[in-house]
Amino acid sequence: MSDYVIRATAADGEIRAFASTTRDLVEEARKAHNTSPVATAALGRLLTAGVMMGIDMKGEKDLLTLKIQGDGPIGGLTVTADSLGNVKGYAFNPMVMLPPNSKGKLDVGGALGVGVLSVIKDIGLKEPYVGQTILVSGEIAEDLTYYYATSEQIPSSVALGVLMNKDNTVRQAGGFMIQLMPGASEAVIGKLEDKLKEISSTTLLDVGNTPERILEYILGGFGLEINDRTPVQFNCNCTKSRVEKALISVGKKDIQEMIEDGKPIEVNCHFCGRHYEFSTHDLEDILERAR
Repeated sequence: MSDYVIRATAADGEIRAFASTTRDLVEEARKAHNTSPVATAALGRLLTAGVMMGIDMKGEKDLLTLKIQGDGPIGGLTVTADSLGNVKGYAFNPMVMLPPNSKGKLDVGGALGVGVLSVIKDIGLKEPYVGQTILVSGEIAEDLTYYYATSEQIPSSVALGVLMNKDNTVRQAGGFMIQLMPGASEAVIGKLEDKLKEISSTTLLDVGNTPERILEYILGGFGLEINDRTPVQFNCNCTKSRVEKALISVGKKDIQEMIEDGKPIEVNCHFCGRHYEFSTHDLEDILERAR
């Protein structure tokens, strides 16, 4: 498998961890949306977070949605992931261009600006769980670290990286999430904090480390146990029949007006960029079913 997420524990269950390699799915998203380098980096980071958080859900029909809305030029990002390793997403303004930040890196924080991160978990209850925090940096990993600390009270370290080639294709993408479980000892906490201070997530990715090697490097001294490995992919479940249902929901009056225009209409999927064309004959059939 090319892209995958591993789930692990360490320190006799006092630490849990996820690590992922996501180059292919981020490249798939880049091609689907024709994103600029900074938009690829922003969307790729959130897609990577989405697959790691998604596989932590229990039910096959559970759905995670991550939304970032900011006042920067990219406008925002939306990503959805399930518990089976499927993820999809889009940037509101995929063509945004910005100069590098003060560190010479793609300026994801500048692209997003000041805003809000929303985490929505639809796990089969009457209402989905919704957690919201402000963006502390707009760099996404730090924002998710802050979300876990404030909304779920789970001390966490989140690292996400997307590295680009000179031709603007994706060279490497991935990340990790390390979380302390309730009751973790001060000794484990102190040792983990010291280890995390040594780490550059981008460097770990750039040298082509696998998720297993990344977690071994960070947690090898804690008795690391890898529990499972799940393949992940950029996958949109849109179909023409689903789009038809969406058209029915716009109302009979609007569908009738489209028919009277006498021209085919094209509907685009936000998540994957696919185009669906409906002729006036198709629209008449949809109108008949909507009656």
